[in-house]
Amino acid sequence: MWHIESFVFSPIQENTYLLYTNDRRAVIIDPGCYFEEERTALKARINTLQLNPVALWNTHTHLDHVFGNQFVYQTWGLEAHIHPEEDPVLDAAPAYGLMYNLPVETYTGTRLYLADRQVLAVGDSQLEVIHAPGHSPGSVCFYSADQGFLIGGDVLFHRSIGRTDLPGGHHATLIQSIQQRLMVLPDHTVVYSGHGEPTTIGEERQENPFLYGLT
Repeated sequence: MWHIESFVFSPIQENTYLLYTNDRRAVIIDPGCYFEEERTALKARINTLQLNPVALWNTHTHLDHVFGNQFVYQTWGLEAHIHPEEDPVLDAAPAYGLMYNLPVETYTGTRLYLADRQVLAVGDSQLEVIHAPGHSPGSVCFYSADQGFLIGGDVLFHRSIGRTDLPGGHHATLIQSIQQRLMVLPDHTVVYSGHGEPTTIGEERQENPFLYGLT
């Protein structure tokens, strides 16, 4: 069984997720910890819960979602799992950090690649990878059918959708991803987004203004 904790990190207010199993193995998803006190908070929580971090997964690699990748790699030796189409996005993160006056530590570890429909297992707990491009070419979501939740990155938000004005973004592709990959999930599925509060597939099907007439 997965247990989920979240942290709001960095000036961009990104949601970092800590998932862990009953036997205390943990996965860090999208570490956005930018300031030293945020990195200390993440490490302290892991220590308090007596967790053993075993994996680092990125829904995508825009700078706010990878601020802490190098920290996680240096602290726990975890190498980043990304979709292969995110390679150029991750490569560009340090340059974008300088543009926004938010320097990004370059991730120096090996990149481990995710595939659509791949099943990621940690002990008896599993998540399925769903490739959902549009916000970023290699955006993925992590889905638990058993527990009814989705770690969605910046694909779908509470009453909103991911922006598509960044390099590699494409509005029509994003809408198609949401329609074909997310709106087919059960209405009760809880969506834990990359920013803001959680929502559900059913709520967004009915109330999201960007999806009116499309689902």
